[in-house]
Amino acid sequence: MPHAARPTVTLHDVAAAAGVSVATASRVLGGGSRKVAPDYEARVLAAAAALRYTVDASARAMRRGSDSVALVADDLTTPSMGIIVAAMERRASMAGAFVTVSSTRATPERQLDTVRQLRALRPRALVLTSSRFEAGALGGRLLKELLAYEREGGRIVIVGGTDMPFSSIGFDDHGAGRTVGTFAARSGHRRVAIFAGNHARMSMSARVTGIVQGLREGGLDEHDIRIVECEVSRQGGFDAAARMAASGMAGTDAVLAVNDVIAIGALSAFRAAGVAVPGDVSVTGVDDIQLASDVTPRLTTVALPLARVGALSIRLALARTPRLRRLVVRGELVVRESTR
Repeated sequence: MPHAARPTVTLHDVAAAAGVSVATASRVLGGGSRKVAPDYEARVLAAAAALRYTVDASARAMRRGSDSVALVADDLTTPSMGIIVAAMERRASMAGAFVTVSSTRATPERQLDTVRQLRALRPRALVLTSSRFEAGALGGRLLKELLAYEREGGRIVIVGGTDMPFSSIGFDDHGAGRTVGTFAARSGHRRVAIFAGNHARMSMSARVTGIVQGLREGGLDEHDIRIVECEVSRQGGFDAAARMAASGMAGTDAVLAVNDVIAIGALSAFRAAGVAVPGDVSVTGVDDIQLASDVTPRLTTVALPLARVGALSIRLALARTPRLRRLVVRGELVVRESTR
């Protein structure tokens, strides 16, 4: 004869066996934050064990959400994002949470699809990082999805520029560029090329505008400033510098790159072409990734507080009392041997 199925034991059964209210049993077995008297806790646990009660983890997740913080980023392979993610993971671990990561390749459609998928998993918070999040993107559908997630109890923090109604931490990219331009002009450089990356990226565009402003305020004429678009990668910087070296440099005495990765590629190309840095041309970057201080010559750059922003994003996401915060962090010039 087959065994009869064991009746499902409910939370009410456990509470009755322990002689406590259902609310008390729920706080003990459901992982609630409110404390229960030790004798009540012992009675509930004993009753649950005797009745072979199993907590429904999926139902508990639906009530409380998970202990994960989901990071949605344009590109997880960049050194600057690696610094941010590492800091996020350290901070989340200290708070008893963990970080999951998703890449969207900077396309609004993939951002929307990713947020929709993550909503179904009910992470405790979403941290979105991109050069710019627009409320009107995709006809407002991304904003609508995020607002629905927030109404369900989720928390949202944006790292980057945004006009959305969520807490955000932005970098002063224009200020970082202006710092580089001002330094180059005051250092006596008079014919400058800006390795601008991709102008479609808001952060890159803001840095270029800032560099130009700093150079012009330092006395350079417009015709002495050349803007060179390139891929936002080490290879992009290498290719742009190799073309410049092959054309004879045209009197260029400084290359100001919009990030360190492009600048490091340029250093490599100049070395291969026999162009001395900083003897023939100075090179600068922005970000201050680890490699900036390991290359030869070490790279002059504007250090952005990437690790601090990663940790701060988690602190805002997990704050017990949420409130709207709009923060902008600034960089600091670090002068090394790549500039004269």
